[in-house]
Amino acid sequence: MNFLVQYQRYAVLAGVTILAIVSVICAPFFGAWFWLSAVIFGALTLLGWHDIRQNKHSILRNYPVSGHIRFILENFRPEIRQYMIEGDQEKLPFSRQDRGLVYQRAKGVEDKRPFGTIEDVYSSGYAWLTHSVTPTIITGTDFRVRVGGPACKQPYDASLYNISAMSFGALSGNAILALNSGAKKGGFAHDTGEGSISRYHRQGGGDLIYQVASGYFGCRNEDGSFSPERFAQTAADPQVKMIEVKLSQGAKPGHGGLLPAAKITEEIAEARGIPMGIDCVSPAAHSTFSTPVGLMEFIGKLRDLSGGKPVGFKLCIGHRREFMCIIKAILKTGILPDFIVVDGKEGGTGAAPVEFANRVGMPMHEGLTFVHNALRGAGLRDQIKIGAAGKIVSAFDIAQTFALGADWCNAARGFMFALGCIQAQSCHTNKCPVGIATQDPARQRAIDVGDKSDRVARFHRNTLHALAEITGAAGLQDPRDFMPYHFMFRQKDNEFLDGNEVYPYLPEGFLVSDAEIPALSDWHSRWDRASAETFAPSEIPFGPFKRREMAHST
Repeated sequence: MNFLVQYQRYAVLAGVTILAIVSVICAPFFGAWFWLSAVIFGALTLLGWHDIRQNKHSILRNYPVSGHIRFILENFRPEIRQYMIEGDQEKLPFSRQDRGLVYQRAKGVEDKRPFGTIEDVYSSGYAWLTHSVTPTIITGTDFRVRVGGPACKQPYDASLYNISAMSFGALSGNAILALNSGAKKGGFAHDTGEGSISRYHRQGGGDLIYQVASGYFGCRNEDGSFSPERFAQTAADPQVKMIEVKLSQGAKPGHGGLLPAAKITEEIAEARGIPMGIDCVSPAAHSTFSTPVGLMEFIGKLRDLSGGKPVGFKLCIGHRREFMCIIKAILKTGILPDFIVVDGKEGGTGAAPVEFANRVGMPMHEGLTFVHNALRGAGLRDQIKIGAAGKIVSAFDIAQTFALGADWCNAARGFMFALGCIQAQSCHTNKCPVGIATQDPARQRAIDVGDKSDRVARFHRNTLHALAEITGAAGLQDPRDFMPYHFMFRQKDNEFLDGNEVYPYLPEGFLVSDAEIPALSDWHSRWDRASAETFAPSEIPFGPFKRREMAHST
């Protein structure tokens, strides 16, 4: 009895072995079905003996054959959880309710909810919009913002909701084509991501925001350095409406990337301007500049080379002092970026190291509020437009983001849902079940470009329609009129604050005025430690160096 208990983990292997032997014995007398079972159980028997002899998986050594069930279930765990276990409000990373809203608006079907909200309106963290007793009726929903300062010769009237950066290579050709075709149909912009402009972007014909990242794809020399001539050629494309210098991205700020040679197709090589057969490196930092002044000079150079198109930069906020260094460089050089895109650390469509995805970078609400107020403090806010990205899929998300200081919003995963993304979270495996995040030709055939581009355009149109309705409910005429006081935020179960208390607008010009505001001493201290000439700190707060009396952390 003790022997049976001790070795019961081998029962499945013993069972399939016995069934294989019985099937072989019976097959000559009882026909083909026994031969079939002999093959099946024989294969399982061989698998079991292989499990015992291998040395990579302890589970399989102790539980031959049956141990594979564990790995099968593990592979299907995201789908099992998403379809059978996950609640409507579990945000992993997007809730079923958010995904359902995008699907409904993309398909043009009913997006209303019966029987009241499923939100816990009395829980900490709940936010709501304050409405007016005199709501307005807004008929036109093609909301736009002009991007381009005095030095810009070709300003762009951007939609208030656009497709955020997703590269060809991370996304399939059909996905890029469907997104860009949808942008063309809906009259909004599509950020290329750092992978440059592919044939699929050009085929779609939609407006492009050309992203220039540390790899300088589409504008690089053979050694990976920036090529002014190639940039000018790429930026001259009439589809390119704006140029965005990527300093960092929310998914993995401060982290570079490597595209192995085995994954580089001819189409990817063509788009990026890289050779086949060699690993493609995206450095963590730019090689063209290393100082705040250098960044501004680079932006001015790109604007000249592009013929005066709007040029700005994108970043996820890290050291707040470093952003103030950039502001000081703007003041010193007189070179103003036309726009700044604030990417929240909650962003990310591709793969990122867990530590970076979870713990590096500032969330969008705090990052946007800081950038908005820092520009106000320097007296520059009215001269520079701000875009924002980070889990923005509903009209409420957009309205709240405008209230915190944004001029327009970008979304990546929202438009991926419009394409049919099911949040399988297999973007980095090349096995995307719906053909979006893959380079597998067979898998990306699942995307019908005509149908999916219609869904992308429809999602954009219906979201802006909902934005018009929520704007009217607040008694406003334009979504950009939202202010923090239009929102309330519950801090505790029985306590809530006005948006002005949670995300206040700080005084115009307070950073560059002679008088200091005691309540803003940490802002003044950080400003004093910032330099236009270098990103390096001149002193460490609360460290061994001299500091201001009330200095706070960087």
